[in-house]
Amino acid sequence: MSGIIGKKVGMTSLYNAEGKNIPCTVIEAGPCVVTQIRTEDKDGYAAVQLGFGEAKEKNTTSSLKGHFAKANTTPKRKLVEFKTFPDEKQLGDVVDVTIFEEGEFVDVVGTSKGKGFQGVMKRHGFGGVGGATHGQHNRLRAPGSLGASSWPSRVFKGMRMAGRTGGDRVKVQNLQVLKVYAEQNLIVVSGSIPGAKGSFVIVDK
Repeated sequence: MSGIIGKKVGMTSLYNAEGKNIPCTVIEAGPCVVTQIRTEDKDGYAAVQLGFGEAKEKNTTSSLKGHFAKANTTPKRKLVEFKTFPDEKQLGDVVDVTIFEEGEFVDVVGTSKGKGFQGVMKRHGFGGVGGATHGQHNRLRAPGSLGASSWPSRVFKGMRMAGRTGGDRVKVQNLQVLKVYAEQNLIVVSGSIPGAKGSFVIVDK
């Protein structure tokens, strides 16, 4: 599985040949630098590590500075490993949006927006009084009965309750590449992807 590291720019929409308006997301994908080659003999598995985004020298540890120096590149903010590439890569090689073709389908991995501590209606979609969810009848957004009695005298693990929401790793599959702008290092994919504007994403082929 090959791919590239990118950054979410924002959303827009495009018209297809049939005149249908398609919501889509713009991703700044690469250019990424090959910073390490994993091999079966040395590491026990084969992979290619890519680096994306410029990092400041003062914010980079000495060990990472040496790691990037081996690849003859500047410090990078984001490092991700990919299992395979169609052609053999060497340290210092550059991977850009030209690996994508318009019309193909990709998977995008990102970190969803964190929403902090939320109640059961926002977190799990409970219906409230109108839906009479979990036996409640007079408290608009409360969870209602949790079902515990003299047995088991506790709340079972995994019960849907209030808690921290968002900030999770999310993969959205089968998004179509609508446009590739090689000069600007941009690709446009159909639909929405997780994360805020400017957040890092991983695009898998």
